[in-house]
Amino acid sequence: MTVGSGWGPQPGLRLPAPNRTISARIHSVAHVSSAIAGLWLGVGCAAPGGGRTALAPEAPPPQTPSAVEAESAKPAVEPQVSEPKVEETTLTTPAWQAICPTEMALVTRTKAAYCVDKWEGTLDRVTKQGRSPWPHNEEIDGREREFVAVSVKGRRPQGYISGEQAARVCEAAGKRLCSADEWVSACRGPKLTRYPYGNVRKANVCNDRFKVLDNHPVPRLWKKAPTSDDSIKMWHPSFMNDRRLLLFDHTTVETGSMEGCTNDYGVYDMVGNLHEWVSDAEGTFRGGFFMDTFQNGQGCDYRTTGHGFEYHDYSTGFRCCADADWKELGAPSGVSPEN
Repeated sequence: MTVGSGWGPQPGLRLPAPNRTISARIHSVAHVSSAIAGLWLGVGCAAPGGGRTALAPEAPPPQTPSAVEAESAKPAVEPQVSEPKVEETTLTTPAWQAICPTEMALVTRTKAAYCVDKWEGTLDRVTKQGRSPWPHNEEIDGREREFVAVSVKGRRPQGYISGEQAARVCEAAGKRLCSADEWVSACRGPKLTRYPYGNVRKANVCNDRFKVLDNHPVPRLWKKAPTSDDSIKMWHPSFMNDRRLLLFDHTTVETGSMEGCTNDYGVYDMVGNLHEWVSDAEGTFRGGFFMDTFQNGQGCDYRTTGHGFEYHDYSTGFRCCADADWKELGAPSGVSPEN
């Protein structure tokens, strides 16, 4: 028997009579081959001899649960827990107001608010017998501890006082001398003018002469009562501290009597009347006096630095300043930010 590449009998081949034993074996082999071929087809493999690939059937798509099943699959609804109600609160910042004693004016500025005397300083003498006004033309040398500064309308301002003495009497009143910056700010007013009332000088508004030195008390007193044949000595401090100098007319006037010599802060006579000491240990007074408001600057710019802090004469006066008190609006009096 000749066997080809195929499995079936070749054309023209004669076979002997079938042998039972061989025939049974062939049948068994064919049966096994058929079973193996079926197995290959079941797993999607190619059969021997180049047969077509048989694909296994696809798995059915997932089934969508029914409405009942979907409803039963939902998680149980948790009970609602109400959050505690928060009470809304409003944070209110207390409103504070700067206040000054009645005889002082409040001056506001970026740096800090403060108080300044409305009127030039006068003196009260305090003794065991009581308290009484001191004459405006009397020195206080050697008795400084007996005096306290007073700011009041209608009195002649105190002359013949040094910067050191002015600082002491201000302190006795619970105040202090103004710094140069405080003094200038108070003089210029909120509009920052050269004079308290404006930028241009007006005659007879403040008690000041301007380039007309008539009725000067020093030459008048010297002419009346010279102390030497040398007239230059009339400008010596000993003569310029003669108490009679401020008894002449055309000298100082009562505080606040020049009603136009003020500004929107309500301070009076910061130009003219008397020089006013400021807190400068080297010695500075400002504002000019009744005979001169131009030689060392005009109006609020006037500044004299030619004398020590211990110096005084008939033309030197003062004014006090103080820190402002603070009161909470709506609070009882005496409550301050520090309390």
